Amino acid sequence: MKFAKLGKSNIEGSVLALGTWSFGGWTWGGQDETAAIDAVHAAIDCGINLIDTAPMYGFGKSEEIVGKAIKDRRNDVIIASKCGLRWDCADGVHFFDTGKDDIKDNGNIGVYRNLRPASIRLEVENSLKRMNIDCIDLMQTHWQDPTTPIEESMGELLKLQEEGKIRAIGASNATVNELKQYLSVGDLVVNQEKYSMIDYEMEDSGQLNFCADSSIAFLAYSPMAQGLLSGKVTPERKFNEGDQRLRYERFSTENRVNMQKMLSEFANIAETHNATMAQLVMAWTLQQRGCTHLLVGSRNIQQAKENAASADINLTTEEVASMTAILKEYRKILV
Repeated sequence: MKFAKLGKSNIEGSVLALGTWSFGGWTWGGQDETAAIDAVHAAIDCGINLIDTAPMYGFGKSEEIVGKAIKDRRNDVIIASKCGLRWDCADGVHFFDTGKDDIKDNGNIGVYRNLRPASIRLEVENSLKRMNIDCIDLMQTHWQDPTTPIEESMGELLKLQEEGKIRAIGASNATVNELKQYLSVGDLVVNQEKYSMIDYEMEDSGQLNFCADSSIAFLAYSPMAQGLLSGKVTPERKFNEGDQRLRYERFSTENRVNMQKMLSEFANIAETHNATMAQLVMAWTLQQRGCTHLLVGSRNIQQAKENAASADINLTTEEVASMTAILKEYRKILV
């Protein structure tokens, strides 16, 4: 396993990190808790030490599972969580409603972006309790709140850092301008954004280059496009009830057919490295300028082991260029 520092901090995280969105079950068609805990243990055994969660993942469920999984292995892991999305109050700016079919136990729930200082402090305290830990290694603002000045949000995070409740600060789903505002107040070490072969806004916006030039770690979430780039989401694949992928055109049969065609053109390179398609895609993503870490979900032991192995694949300059050329052509038709 390879490791890279989280920005200018002294925290070194595995370049392949464990994302735990699916642990919450909600929007992922459910998740077996025992399998999730086993996946965490397998990931740690494979050298992964960076585990990313959030209160919003299953309304606290993901954090609770992570807490159980690391109970006896706290010193082996770096815990990253988030703040800024509230479902228990209507303060801030309305973000979305869950919909009565999304969450069987709770029905409709309104979710609000809220990065007010008091809300941040409450969220941190609640996260610490759910995971039964004394300090969160990396606290990230989940989505930006236009009703609260970044200076106020960052100021509270710095206070929590001084108090020892968090070690480092990051931002997620933020623009370059917002990152600059954070940096004007204090040390921001991480930028977590959606980035994959087919989600390349971070390239076009210059965000990846900005992070590289500013010594900010870039944590790519959904680098497998929710499994679409793994090669396993075939046109015949059926999704469970409650799986969010049922709603998106990206997972239409036509798009999955085109995706399979593109991935087939990578087959020779995958074979050269004795890698699965998922491992090859992750390796390519990690070798893009500015991208320092990948957050990849693992729902069981096998997935955790396979994902971890991708960190050891070193593609040649020619191989990266070949894949990139193929990718650019398919980006014209892929959703």
